[in-house]
Amino acid sequence: MFTTHKARNGVVFVRSDLLRSNHAFSTRIGGISELSHTSALNLAFNRGDEEATVLENLNRFGEAAGFDPESVISLPQIHSTNIIDVDVSMRGEGYFKHPHTSCDGYVTTQKGVVLGVKTADCLPLLLEAEDGNGNVIAVSAIHAGWRGTIEGIAQNAVRELLRKGAKAENIRAVLGPCIGGCCFEVGSDFILAVTEKRGENFAKSFVRSKDSGLYADIKEMNVKLLEECGLLATNIDVLCECTFCLDDKYYSHRRMAGVRGTMLSVISM
Repeated sequence: MFTTHKARNGVVFVRSDLLRSNHAFSTRIGGISELSHTSALNLAFNRGDEEATVLENLNRFGEAAGFDPESVISLPQIHSTNIIDVDVSMRGEGYFKHPHTSCDGYVTTQKGVVLGVKTADCLPLLLEAEDGNGNVIAVSAIHAGWRGTIEGIAQNAVRELLRKGAKAENIRAVLGPCIGGCCFEVGSDFILAVTEKRGENFAKSFVRSKDSGLYADIKEMNVKLLEECGLLATNIDVLCECTFCLDDKYYSHRRMAGVRGTMLSVISM
C-alpha cells in the first residue's frame, strides 16, 4: 500500500508500507522552481533551473522525507542495465560532486549513502533485501525505461542482492510512479524489440490495442520479470498512478514533449 505525504515545508512525496528502509518517491509539488515546465520540485540539472534552485529543492525533499541531501548519489542515466556497487565514499556524486561514471542502477550494503534515480515517465524501482534473521542487508534503486526493462535491469538488481547474501523470497520491490499502460503508446519498433529480446508471448502479454493504437505496460513487465527471479507476489508493491495522466502531481516526458522537470526516488539502509 502506498501513502502520499505532505510535509510541513509543502513537499509532497509517496511511500510504500512494504519497505522497512527509508525511501521516498518525489512528486512535482512543493519546491521553488518557477519556470512553467519545472514548477515546482524539479530535482535535476540541465532542465532550465539554476543549480542553486535544484539543490534547494533537494534540501527540501530531504527535509521532508528524512534523508541527508549531501549523501545522495545520482549519476547520469543512459538507459542501460548497468548497476554499480556503492559505498559511502561516493555520496554526493551527481549533485555535490562530479559524477565519475554513468549507470542506471545502484546497490549498497552501507549506511550513510542514499541511492537516487531520476525519472519523468520511466519506472523508478526500489528494492531491499533481508537476511534469514529479518535484518535488512542491502538496498537497490534502478531506473527502468522500456529498453532497460526488456534488457533485464530489474533482474540484474536482484542478482546483485543475491550476491550480497539475500534469498529471492526475502527481497521486496516497490514500483513507483511511471507512465501507465493507459498512456504509453508504442509502435512496431517497440513490439519487434520486445519480441526479439523476450519472445512473442511476452510482447503480446503486455501490449494491448486501444483507439487504433498499441499501448504497453512497463510496470507489469517488470513485475513479471521480478517474479521470474523468484520474488513473491506479496513482496512486490505497484503504485497504480500514471505520470502522463496526473499532470498536477508528476512530470511526464511524453505529456510535456521533453520540456519538463524531473522526479527523484531514493532509498537508504
